Amino acid sequence: MSTIHTSPTHTLASTARESWLVTGRDLRHWLRDPWTPVFGMAFSVMLVLVFGYLFGGAVALPGGGDYLAYLLPGMLALSMMFGVESTMAAMATDSRRGVMDRFRSLPMSGVAVPLGRAMADLLNSAVQLAVLMGGGLLIGWSVSGSLLDAFVAVGLLLWLRFAVLWLGIFLGLAFRSEGAMVAVQVLVWPIGFLSGVIVPPETMPGWLGVVADLNPVSATAAACRELFGNPSGITEGLLADHALLLAVAWPAVLTAVFVPLSVRAFRRLGA
Repeated sequence: MSTIHTSPTHTLASTARESWLVTGRDLRHWLRDPWTPVFGMAFSVMLVLVFGYLFGGAVALPGGGDYLAYLLPGMLALSMMFGVESTMAAMATDSRRGVMDRFRSLPMSGVAVPLGRAMADLLNSAVQLAVLMGGGLLIGWSVSGSLLDAFVAVGLLLWLRFAVLWLGIFLGLAFRSEGAMVAVQVLVWPIGFLSGVIVPPETMPGWLGVVADLNPVSATAAACRELFGNPSGITEGLLADHALLLAVAWPAVLTAVFVPLSVRAFRRLGA
């Protein structure tokens, strides 16, 4: 049974340095095999084109407005859900191959390895987000809010992504099986689409609209529409008045739950 060695003088600065070293290791893996993130970007752009042109003339928004302008912020939020299974797979693979045991044998913080993985995936997500936003602008999406509001919207999107990544990290450390990875992939799609990403919750059956309103992805999408100056598709309900608050609160709750669980799972590897 392996044990993790922790330096008695471990500081926040040393934890940050160790996390960045792990981040660099994961980024170098992508430089050697760039096709995974490239295909991820292409897939997100393809979804925008499919839904934008397939549903563009068929969806009437409550309160009016252009559907493409409604769709883009939703697809940006949805894209933050993609790739959780890849994060999980990377952590699980490193665990099975003994990489995590080598990390655990070093005098480093228990949070450095999972945090390094989260930061690497977050940087990858930031690039994907920029590509998707650029693709949206090319097909006619526009931002009518202020530049500061747009930066806040991007921050909320990455905040959601950061929280979701910790879910993938925890599951990868806790289960480490291919069956669990498939289960996560199956779970992500209903959570992503059972939201206000593609159509407004107000147009759904009553109970389904309530569930969609309570979805963290809906909160981030609604907040981003407000900040980008795009149609909200909302005339009443929880998100009409509290989208920004919920877009901050939901990821905070997920992070508060899954960061400690991930660190605990990392420390218990091999136990």
